[in-house]
Amino acid sequence: MGSHVQQEDIETHVGEKVKTVRESRGLSLKDMSQRTDLSVSLLEKIEKGDVNPPLGTVIKLAKALDMKMGYLISGEEDRPFTIVRRDDRKVVSRYDSKKGKYYGYQYESLAPHKKNRFMEPFLVTLEPSATKEERSSHDGQEFIFVLSGEMEVWLEKEIYVLGQGDAIYYDSAISHLVKCHGTEPTRILAVLNSGR
Repeated sequence: MGSHVQQEDIETHVGEKVKTVRESRGLSLKDMSQRTDLSVSLLEKIEKGDVNPPLGTVIKLAKALDMKMGYLISGEEDRPFTIVRRDDRKVVSRYDSKKGKYYGYQYESLAPHKKNRFMEPFLVTLEPSATKEERSSHDGQEFIFVLSGEMEVWLEKEIYVLGQGDAIYYDSAISHLVKCHGTEPTRILAVLNSGR
């Protein structure tokens, strides 16, 4: 698993990439806000590395910048294949450093350098958390397989509880939220297609 230093590097890395690409395309923060429905202040925090955006937000940012989300998370896509060793994975936690607020999950990219990828596979650990998460909706589809523990999947007005060995596949355009169910962490394999 990755170290805390790697995690901070990734958080700053995503924000720096968003800012670099945004500026190279002549887009203002207001332009990005209109394209993503995210506030200018949140976009500023992301670009400064103060907030690590959830995957749904990364998908929105990538779409607004007309690029694949994988570039924002892991950099240049320059190989026809990728192998990620267990000890080389980098852990990214959903965290707001300004508020000292942890949002209850962390993820590890399983295909950081594969070029022209259409899927984004992640190992995700959902922690029990009292923090209220907001639902997300964005282009694409998501597939989730529960490796261990139990999770809740909120789709529109319905809540589904999935356990080890269960799977779900849904369109990401519908309002959704995934979170840990119970007091033990949940480990899932999540595969996202951002529709790009």
